[in-house]
Amino acid sequence: MLPPDRSPAPRPERTSRRDLAAQPGFLRLLAIRLGAQFGDGVFQAALGGAVLFNPERQSDPVLVALGLAVVLLPYSLVGPFAGALLDRWDRRRVFVVAGAVRAVLTLVTAAVVAAGVTGPALYLGALTTIGVSRFVQAGLSAALPHVVAPRRLVAANSLVTTSGAMAAAIGAACSFALTGLIGAGDEQSGIAAAASVVGSVVIVAVAVGFARGSLGPDDPSEAAQALKAVALGLADGARAAREAPGVVAAFWAVAAHRLAFGVATLVMLLLMRNGLSDWGPLQAGVAGLGETVVAAAAGLGVAAVVTPWLTSRIGRPATVRVMLVLAAVSLLALGLPMTLPTILAAAFLLGLVGQAIKLCSDAAVQREVDDARRGRVFALSDTVFNVTYVSAVAVAALLCPPDGRSVALVVIAAGLYVLGLVVHEIALRRGVPVGDTRGPDGGAAQGGTQPGAPSPITASATPSESVSASSTSQRPATDEA
Repeated sequence: MLPPDRSPAPRPERTSRRDLAAQPGFLRLLAIRLGAQFGDGVFQAALGGAVLFNPERQSDPVLVALGLAVVLLPYSLVGPFAGALLDRWDRRRVFVVAGAVRAVLTLVTAAVVAAGVTGPALYLGALTTIGVSRFVQAGLSAALPHVVAPRRLVAANSLVTTSGAMAAAIGAACSFALTGLIGAGDEQSGIAAAASVVGSVVIVAVAVGFARGSLGPDDPSEAAQALKAVALGLADGARAAREAPGVVAAFWAVAAHRLAFGVATLVMLLLMRNGLSDWGPLQAGVAGLGETVVAAAAGLGVAAVVTPWLTSRIGRPATVRVMLVLAAVSLLALGLPMTLPTILAAAFLLGLVGQAIKLCSDAAVQREVDDARRGRVFALSDTVFNVTYVSAVAVAALLCPPDGRSVALVVIAAGLYVLGLVVHEIALRRGVPVGDTRGPDGGAAQGGTQPGAPSPITASATPSESVSASSTSQRPATDEA
């Protein structure tokens, strides 16, 4: 008779960064993300410095809002087109072509900045350069499931998204440091903008290493209908998102954060320019803006560690709840004093909160939306979120004094987080019909005794004809986070 097996029960498999690093495809995609977002950070900070802190130009709240709109509107205008085409075009080819075009546009825009040109020429250069970057960013999110196993998506998404955001913050800090050394005039801002071409070089150099078709889409047979798909991109993305209640709830949370963060960003920029004075080693002005970027980047880094740990214990919906409450409290406790130390602390916490909510949202899209429509959903989300951000900045610019000292706007921003929490809960409850035992995120229902429901996409026994076989086979029945 054999002795009883006393070996310990197997533990659930966990994904470590070492596991991800062992996958060459993932590492190459991560390198593209880091290069692209580092370049974006350098370019956008150089433009922001040219408009906001350039002594040769004057800035008021409305001009600051216009500058931010120029940086972000390409995401709103190009988003529907990018999503529809990325679901039909070879994403590897998109990276190569977009990286090369972006390099040329970057140098042209840098020359416009150095020449001291203002008005439509400057804004057109910025719009086209950042608009091309939209294809790269949307493509990276849609391609990730092609290089990472489904059970590793949460950890991979956390690492890629957060490290990319940190690369953008580091790029912005490098741009501010460069202008601090060489000056903030037109020529110096042009030099800083030209330095962002490094990101484009990385995109092209790494993307050519992928095999054709290896990054999707799974079913490129609709290429002949690309023009029609462009026109219907937003509608397709909206329908796909609406079918996944966990995605809808997460989108509302991100939208609330973008609205509140838009108000807080305008207040911070004006405070740094006109409303704050140096505090010991901490400096206001362009140096203070660089310090704020570093603080926010630190928050992003913490989010990369905290978010997977928190979602594995309490789930995505509860993680979003915690972050929304933390953001509201942080704005009231740290934003209202309006001093350099408290502004930096608030930047750290809002960076953490925003990234954690975005990670939860991205994970929901990647796990609840099929590959045939995933690109359009990501493009839709970026479009909506950047429209809300620009709208919040525009409204705040009309209400904010030139020095940025507005208690009312800080309170309104905190209230937007509370409103986001309420709408998030309503969306979750509407997506949880009575009689099921799982929550909208595919895990156990939380926050009460009412049972939950899986996403209709994951629960459907007969997926729609637009869902390819390979994409449906990659999606697990339940959500691990």
